[in-house]
Order: sequence, then C-alpha cells, then structure tokens
Amino acid sequence: MPPLKFQSFFSTTDREIPISGIPISSDESYQKTDLTPLAAVVDAFEQISAVLKAKGLHHDLDLKTFCDACSLVSVLFGCLGIAFKFAEMEYVSKVNDLAEASLRYRTLNSVLDYDTQHNSVRTQGSLSRNLRRVRQGLDLIRALFQNFLSSNDYCLKDAASAAYAKTCAPYHSWAVKTAAYAGMYALPTRDQLLVKLNETENSAEKEMIRYINASLPVIEYIDNLYISRRISLDW
Repeated sequence: MPPLKFQSFFSTTDREIPISGIPISSDESYQKTDLTPLAAVVDAFEQISAVLKAKGLHHDLDLKTFCDACSLVSVLFGCLGIAFKFAEMEYVSKVNDLAEASLRYRTLNSVLDYDTQHNSVRTQGSLSRNLRRVRQGLDLIRALFQNFLSSNDYCLKDAASAAYAKTCAPYHSWAVKTAAYAGMYALPTRDQLLVKLNETENSAEKEMIRYINASLPVIEYIDNLYISRRISLDW
C-alpha cells in the first residue's frame, strides 16, 4: 500500500480554529505527504491529545478538528478487511454526520448541550449518539493494537475478537455480533496487516504504541462530556 496522502487536517475555513486556539500559519500547516496511514492517524491524535493534556478535560474541543482527525482512522478499519466492514461503514457514517454538523456546532460541548436540552442524547441518529459510536470505534482500534502488541504469538483473529468483545459487542445486536465474529476468520494475517499498513514489525509497534497513548486522553475527554452531564456510558 502506498503512503497515505492527505491535506492538512487543520484545513483553513472561515473559522480557522486549530486545537490550540491559535491560527496556524501556512508554514506550520500539516502538509506531509510521506506518512503511512498509521503514522498520519497518530500524528493527528497526538496533537489533539497534547492540547487536552495541557488544558484539561474542560477544554472546549473544536468539532471540525476532531472530525478531521477521526476521518483518518477509517483507513485502519479498511485494512482489517470484511470482518470490520460493518464497523467501518458505521464509523465513517457517524464521522461524516459530525463533520457536516461542524458547520452548525463549533465544539463537541455544543453538540452535547443541544441534545441534552432537547432530551435527544440517546435518540437514534442524534449527534450525541453518533459521537458515542465514533468514540467506540477509536477505542476498538486502541484495544486491537493493545492486543496485537501483547505477544508475537497473539494472532490477529484473537486480538480482534477480544478487542471487539470488550469495546463494541456489549452495544451491538445479536445479528451484528454474529456477523462480526463470523467475519473474524477472514481477517488478514499479522504479516498481511503490516503490508496493508505499509509498516515493518518495528515501525508498526512504534506507531501502535503512539496511537494507544494518544487516543486514551481523547477517549477520556469524550467520556467526560457525558459523565459531566450525568449521562451513563452503558449504551
């Protein structure tokens, strides 16, 4: 797989508000074209994570910036093949909905505020529900990488099955879970996944560790949006 090419995920808009709150000059814009898909994802989330660590869980995270970073993750789902096709389709759909909504809502907080006021947080199709599903997608990749790195003998099927069981299965219907577990047998091998990601064993380990560390603060931040409004996370 050739390296992923993409434009700056701090794309200039009429708002031009990067995660730091300080406009980014053209020299600082993210214009790298030599990154692998995994490295591109990691770089995006490390920048968001750095801001959240510096500003805390009460920072008002820009919705467009968040969506631009999340859109890169869809490539990782695609590398996992048919077993995660359902997850990819749901994830991409939810990210697209949130990205379109960024024209109306500037931050993640404003999304939750609107749905809380209208009692629609858990309503099918609401942006708050979509955000919850995107968060689960990020956590699914994190758990998969964690399992993948836990042992050289840990096959991808076992790593993916365990990750899915922990992060997404509790919230999926019986039919979706059955299809997901059946598809695990079609997962690429460990070596095939590295080829799809355009990574070596050593580079993949480095980038996966970086993703795990960078995604955790983002996942915690999203969870706190619900918890701070006394909304449970068991859905």
